[in-house]
Amino acid sequence: MSGILYTATLVTALGCGLVAGAFFAFSTFVMAALRRLKLEQGIAAMQSINILAVTPVFMTALFGTAVACLGLVGWAVISSDGRTTALVLAGCVLYLVGTAGVTMTCNVPLNYGLAKLNPRDADAAVRWKRFVTRWTAWNHVRAVTALAAAAVLTIALQA
Repeated sequence: MSGILYTATLVTALGCGLVAGAFFAFSTFVMAALRRLKLEQGIAAMQSINILAVTPVFMTALFGTAVACLGLVGWAVISSDGRTTALVLAGCVLYLVGTAGVTMTCNVPLNYGLAKLNPRDADAAVRWKRFVTRWTAWNHVRAVTALAAAAVLTIALQA
């Protein structure tokens, strides 16, 4: 593995690990804390989190890592480095499908639905509970796949 490819793989692995940590925090205690709040407070807090999460720093970590994965996939497609190529490809696919893909197809649509939820609606409690359950389940997927991607890419550095 060349120096540039090694550095790109290392930076991508670190990005995957960073994102995994953020999602791990939500899966292990943030969502549980929000669920314990009064209905209005929990909904308002998550609505605020969803707005504040869209920052250059977090978006760069989440989607910049996806872009880095795409670059590594491009390298893997044209490379013939055997095991290293397979590991890099596997790590990147894990992240692209299980982390970035799940974010865009599952968590973001749930967030858009939550943005429209008024805590005074008759069915707000049911919708909030359903949101927290579904969002957290998909977040578990994101956390696990981002961590797995970081692990596989780290192993690729030694292959």
